[in-house]
Amino acid sequence: MVRIVKKSAERRSDILKAARHLFQIKDYDKTTMQDVMDNLGIAKGTIYHYFKSKEALLEAVIEDTVNENIEQMQILLRQSQGNALKKLQMLIETGNMTTDNGKILDYLHKRGNEAMHTRLLAATLIKQAPLYAKLIEQGCEERIFKTDTPLECAEFVLSAVQFLIDQGIYPWTQEDLTRRVKAFPQLIEQLLKAPSGSFQFMINCF
Repeated sequence: MVRIVKKSAERRSDILKAARHLFQIKDYDKTTMQDVMDNLGIAKGTIYHYFKSKEALLEAVIEDTVNENIEQMQILLRQSQGNALKKLQMLIETGNMTTDNGKILDYLHKRGNEAMHTRLLAATLIKQAPLYAKLIEQGCEERIFKTDTPLECAEFVLSAVQFLIDQGIYPWTQEDLTRRVKAFPQLIEQLLKAPSGSFQFMINCF
């Protein structure tokens, strides 16, 4: 049997895909490094060359998931039409990572994983904010919004929404979540000086 030698980037990508799949179907806690090795048919030395521990592998899977989410958002933006507000609505409605990564996120929501969960939120914010900022700039050119700080507005809104509705950060009550979700549209409209009712669609996004 001929041994297949893969390039470093390709091998790392294969490991990430296998780990992500196993974390989803078996749960992170129940998946071992040996499971990943068996799935790919690789040696112990190979996987530990790229990832020193299962925790390091999870962090890489999280980063890869965030990057994939950003790529999908960029594709949607290139394919979308309409003004900045329409594009923002599309991003907000499709920018959720929970659909395909539920078990990974469930693990991060467990007690003791707050630090890793926070790193995921921070990584998401750093990569998403520039996309939203460009749309806010477009909205200013279209006279839908008015602000001199589009990136900071994007960072402020994303960080507020992520922190204030994420029960993995803190066990907010349903009453807390409901009142915040109801207030977000008006607060964002005030921040961007957008027409009244522009962000009302957000209430159905959470």
